Amino acid sequence: MSNKKAIVLLSGGLDSATTLYIAKSEGYQCQGLVFDYGQRHKREIEAARKISRLAKCPIKIVRIALPWKGSALLDDKIKLPSSKIRVLSKIPVTYVPGRNIIFLSFALSFAEGISADAIFIGAHAQDYSGYPDCRPEFYAAFKRVVSTGTRAGVENRGIEIKTPLINMTKAEIIRFGSKLGVPFESTWSCYEGGEEPCGRCDSCYFRAKGFREAGIKGR
Repeated sequence: MSNKKAIVLLSGGLDSATTLYIAKSEGYQCQGLVFDYGQRHKREIEAARKISRLAKCPIKIVRIALPWKGSALLDDKIKLPSSKIRVLSKIPVTYVPGRNIIFLSFALSFAEGISADAIFIGAHAQDYSGYPDCRPEFYAAFKRVVSTGTRAGVENRGIEIKTPLINMTKAEIIRFGSKLGVPFESTWSCYEGGEEPCGRCDSCYFRAKGFREAGIKGR
């Protein structure tokens, strides 16, 4: 068994599930990190639990509060955007202020604490909803934070920030994940928390579009 250890940010969606399976395929002993941050529903957390069981990967669930809200995912008074009415030049109301900065900071502390070698996150810059913290420039900047602001960094025991999906389209992610045996049927992408995906929100739109373009059947 490999001695390489990785923290994998796991949301319950297909991107993070694929990222977990990529980390496992690269020989890492994986520790999943899931955030309960006051989001609209718990369906994605339930999905993360199921994916971690199927992947035989332990997880830690961290509960944090973002009481200032500022996002449709945190405030049910803000209407979720429909996939039929999208302005791709604007950052959508589903953007959570500083979310990936917060999540990566927790993951970095965790990684230092257990002497992990890498942090994996399933961000991708193509076919995404316009979030600034999903761009390659952001991750390049965060890597500099790791190298200058952590003990591991200054002692040249750097923790890698790995974004294996960053330049993939959703269709490419789905094709790659399918080859790795990712249980897409257990993932949850919808911004709503109903029994079934709403089929109307941005996340449902991009998911359906990705499966269609990948030529793979999936809901």
